[in-house]
Amino acid sequence: MSILIGKKGKNKAIFKEISIGFVAGIISGLFAAGGGMIVVPALVHIFKLEDAKARATSILAILPMVITSGIFYYTNNYINWDIGIKCAIGGIIGGVIGAKLLKKLSSKILRILFIIFLIYTAIRLFIQ
Repeated sequence: MSILIGKKGKNKAIFKEISIGFVAGIISGLFAAGGGMIVVPALVHIFKLEDAKARATSILAILPMVITSGIFYYTNNYINWDIGIKCAIGGIIGGVIGAKLLKKLSSKILRILFIIFLIYTAIRLFIQ
């Protein structure tokens, strides 16, 4: 943020940032996923971050949400540890590959792939 924004503008920006996190936290807590679906578009459209920076910033913002939700799910004995650990191993490998691919794919291709993923997910949820 520019120093020229002033205190009122800075407070407004902070409020927007916290509001985005709040909505993403609710989505993450309700559905155990989806925080990035809120944070990334908000960072791109409201804060005008480039796509790669928005995705990376989203990962940082989502980490506390995941930890908080995870503690809740753990204390209520909702976690299947065997499956969860195996998925985490795959997620670590996939995360490394995805982060490397992020550098190589254009923003337009990434957006198209994301839209296809969302449509596929919505259809699968609808027909189950």
